[in-house]
Amino acid sequence: MREANERSAAVVLTPAESKRLIARAVVKLPAVRRALEKGRIIVALSTTNAFVAEELLGRPVPKDRYVSGYVGRGRLDAYAGADRLRPLVLVDGRPVDRDHDEVLREFTAGDVFVKSANAVDPAGYAGVLLGSHVGGTIGAALGVLAARGSHLVVPVGLEKLVPSVVEAARKCGTHRLAWSYGDGSRVGFMALVSGTVVTEIQAFEILCGVRATHVASGGIGGSEGSVVLVLEGSEAAVDDAFRLLDKIKGEAPVPLPGSGSG
Repeated sequence: MREANERSAAVVLTPAESKRLIARAVVKLPAVRRALEKGRIIVALSTTNAFVAEELLGRPVPKDRYVSGYVGRGRLDAYAGADRLRPLVLVDGRPVDRDHDEVLREFTAGDVFVKSANAVDPAGYAGVLLGSHVGGTIGAALGVLAARGSHLVVPVGLEKLVPSVVEAARKCGTHRLAWSYGDGSRVGFMALVSGTVVTEIQAFEILCGVRATHVASGGIGGSEGSVVLVLEGSEAAVDDAFRLLDKIKGEAPVPLPGSGSG
């Protein structure tokens, strides 16, 4: 039952607006704040992580170049253009021009690896599609993170909600799938069960102290992939959420990789 002084409100977020919201919450996580003071942060390539990189750096990042595998033009694809950016690496809050694999080998318990996901389920598990036959970025990183107790942060929007990450992992595989329609990429799937998952629900709690409930999805005319959320909390908290939304609404859609418009 809602308390007398509580308010509720419905909000709609496009995928790009959700990415911005989630990115702002990621940089507020205690583990991320500590690593910015003293530690290492690696932000793997993805369009969602391009938003995280922007929030960490305080400047724009070309989102069409901060990407590897993606879903676009109605197919599974990957971008390997010569202008593709390298993953952002921060040491003590400062960007460094070092290979992320080299820095990963130096990770300790306080360091943070940010890897966005392609799926999230109602149990809070996230999953990543694998275009590489040897596991790609997350395949190379997960052993180090698990062995050393480092932080894995997984930003993912509720547009990517699936019934079961475990079941999805059982169905995929680059050598299991015979083909991908339209000559798209065949993919594997890795379940991430130990990371800190940040969806719009966690983001609103972190940033505004409101409870968010996912009540609907979808849309037309540019709102495809949108999520509808009901926010609940004190009048002040809901007002804070609306002020935050005023800054996020209208976020430009993410362009296709290599388009030069990111």
